[in-house]
Amino acid sequence: MPVVPVKIQKDGKWEVTKIDLQQDAMMIAEPFGKTIPFKSIVDLEEKKNLLLITLKSDPPVVLKVASVEKVLQALKRVIIMSCNAYRLSAYFMSPAVRGGVMVTNAAWEKGAIAVLKSSIWFVSQNKQVSVGLKEVTGMELTKREVQNKQVDVVKLDHMENTDVVTSYVLCPLSTLQILLNFLKDTTKDLDMGENELDPLSSQVGMLIYSGMDSHAIENMLNISHGEIDKIYDRLLKIGLVEIVYTRREVQLTPKGVRFITEAVKPPT
Repeated sequence: MPVVPVKIQKDGKWEVTKIDLQQDAMMIAEPFGKTIPFKSIVDLEEKKNLLLITLKSDPPVVLKVASVEKVLQALKRVIIMSCNAYRLSAYFMSPAVRGGVMVTNAAWEKGAIAVLKSSIWFVSQNKQVSVGLKEVTGMELTKREVQNKQVDVVKLDHMENTDVVTSYVLCPLSTLQILLNFLKDTTKDLDMGENELDPLSSQVGMLIYSGMDSHAIENMLNISHGEIDKIYDRLLKIGLVEIVYTRREVQLTPKGVRFITEAVKPPT
């Protein structure tokens, strides 16, 4: 296994070191001098050129590791395939659809699916795709045509920036059912109660999903700015929306009125 150069954060500072990727563990050289069994890793997140590696402990320890893309690719592959996770061999297509449009050159990849504490990883020879569990918007067992045959697949919808993206997983039906049940259990905190949202708030949620802004929603439903603010507060409270922009409402001061009045006067 390779020895790779990295930087690891320690006491707020980045230390240059090396990681020796062995069969069952990774050995971090000085100034850390640690051996970390892969089975002690319970989560892996990627943020640009940074990996956040969570170790099982009380409280959990998070290693922040930075390096060049090629090194991070090697680290991710070894960790995902060896860490403490629910894992299965499968074919996957991710992303397959983005914003309702088929992704150009989307193809089935042979590899593995790993479900960690905060994310699902799709790993093949040429690809590593991470989907945050908190970004999952829906999942179902459905049919899809593969090589002119209708086969069982798990369809996974999730958010990527502001787009709804769809990925597919293909493996034996019994394994698909286990995967679907596991994902439903893992993401059950995102489920809504039947009476948790009133009809008007539900309508507003649907219009937000369709791409309408606040002004358009007010006109469509014939409600005031104050009423929609109250609905937004309810949606914020139960975690259905997040604030991306605060709209300002202004009125002219006497100085402003005087300026506009003078500006619209016909020339003399």
